[in-house]
This record gives sequence, structure tokens and C-alpha cells, in this order.
Amino acid sequence: MSSTELPYVSATNVLPKVTPVRVAEGERLRSVGLPGITLTVRSRPPVREGLPPALYVHGLGGSSQNWSALMPLNDELVDSEALDLPGFGDSPPPDDGDYSVTGHARAVIRYLDASGRGPVHLFGNSLGGAVSTRVAAVRPDLVRTLTLVSPALPEIRVQRNAVPTGLLALPGVARLFTRLTKDWSAEQRVRGVTALCYGDPGQVTPEGFRNAVEEMERRLQLPYFWDAMARSARGIVNAYTLGGQHGLWRQAERVLAPTLLVYGGRDQLVAFRMAQRASRAFRDSRLLTLPDAGHVAMMEYPEVVASAFRELLEDAGELAADAGTVAARTVGSRADAANAGS
Repeated sequence: MSSTELPYVSATNVLPKVTPVRVAEGERLRSVGLPGITLTVRSRPPVREGLPPALYVHGLGGSSQNWSALMPLNDELVDSEALDLPGFGDSPPPDDGDYSVTGHARAVIRYLDASGRGPVHLFGNSLGGAVSTRVAAVRPDLVRTLTLVSPALPEIRVQRNAVPTGLLALPGVARLFTRLTKDWSAEQRVRGVTALCYGDPGQVTPEGFRNAVEEMERRLQLPYFWDAMARSARGIVNAYTLGGQHGLWRQAERVLAPTLLVYGGRDQLVAFRMAQRASRAFRDSRLLTLPDAGHVAMMEYPEVVASAFRELLEDAGELAADAGTVAARTVGSRADAANAGS
């Protein structure tokens, strides 16, 4: 290991006392210990017995909180849980330091196997989209449907604004960036992330911004924060270079589950042009394009995404029998979703 390489930090040595993670109304958190990993799971009590399970997987630098706007809109359809991937949110680092896409996918699979909740309606955003694609390809028995929001699938010509994330994967860059930005406030960091991830940063409410700043302040206290970011970024870059049966596009072609693809026209991290390639790669796919959305459509337009998910269930014959008689808890209608995607 070079002198500029970040040393791996064991989870057993890096559990400082920090501000508790925010829990939205109706949510609850629990910690699940599994071989080699401990995962924090965010969930909502099901509105009735018998709803099929859903699992949500966040992107690089995110957490299960990224799904808090969408999950309640799906309350009538599914029994929702969202994971904090190892090293993110409130989950400590994995014991083996494996932050590769395969390592994160293994964590999701371990959780689903241990919980017995599979098959689930699986959601993934960005890095979580790549992870969810791999899970659906290698363990089709665990996935009922797949919903991918701006999945981080390999691009030959990456977005210009995605280059810094790729550079973060290089040895020493995370440490250098930490030094260069040591005087940045949490507010400055959140404004930068919001400008990068939202199609219209003005959509973030004052309360939402305050919550994001509070979470940023909490994360910056974690000594493994930049390690998890750098190693996960390296995992994405490495996944982009894999060919053959382990390549993400090849695995996308192997996915059997009905798939909803959501792409934003103002996404600065995943190119909008990749939507058409993805719709061809996933054999049973539906495409929702949102011209004004950025990288996190489930946070920007949760009602439209929820409406599209409901249509996915209807088309796939996965809608619970009694759910069909309940009005969808979304503001958007099918016409709204169709217009947004035009």
C-alpha cells in the first residue's frame, strides 16, 4: 500500500458518540447484526397485513433517509424498508473493508437471506442502482420488481461533473480533498451537494436544508466517512472496467424482474442519454424520463415516481388484490407521469 493510500479503519475502533440519526414521522430504525457487517434498517409499519416487502438502496454519500419522501407514498402498496449500506448513514464500516459494488451487493443479499423477506420490490439510486442490478442478476429469487433511479451503470463518456467522484477513487485524493476543504462549513457542503444532485436546488425546503446540514455535521464527525466515500467511489470505477459476465451491462441483460427505469433530464452525474441504452438492456423494462429532474428523482418528484411504481406493479400483475381498491397516495396521476416523461 502506498503512503498516500487511505488505511482501512476497522469498525470496532471507530464508533464515536455523534448526534442521533434523524427519523421522520412514521419511521423507525433498528440495527441488524450479520456476519462481517452491521446494518441500520429504516422502516415504516405496514398499513395492513400481507403487503409485499420492498427494500430501498441509496447512492454514494447517501443514506436510507434519501427514501423518506417516497416510502410513505408507497404505504398502500408495499411494506417498506431502506438500508444504510456499510459505512454510510448509521451503519458502521464492513469488517473486511470491502466497499466494491459486489461487496455492497453481498451486504444486501445477506440481509435479505437473513430476514427472509425476499423476494422484494427492490429500489436503487445511483450506486444503489448498480448494486441492485447486480443483486437482481445474481439472485433473481430475491427480486419481484426492480426500480432504478439514475443507476450508476458504465458510461464511455462520463458526465463532466462526475469526474471529481472518479478522482476521489485515486489513492491520496480523499486525504488531499479533506485538507483543502477543512474550513468548509456543513452549509457550504450541503449547498454544493444539492446543486450537483438536484435539477432545481430551489425545490429543497428550508426544513429539508436544515435536516441535510444536521446530517452532514453528524457524518463529518465519523472518522471513517471519507474512507467509505473513497473506497465506494473506487468500487464504482472498478465496476465500470469489468467486462464479460461480471460487467454491469451484461448483468443488466440477465435481470428477469420487471424493471422501472427513472432518468432525469438535468442529471449532472448520470447522462440522460443512457436512458435509452438501459431500456434496451433490461429485457422487461419501462422508462420514465423527467426532463426537469436531476440525480435524485425520488427526492425531487416522489409523487411521480410513486405513481410510476404503482403502474409497474399493475402491469406486472404484482398489485396486491385489496390495494387495487385503495386510492393511490400520490398527488400525480398517470397522466402526470406520462406528461413528465414526454
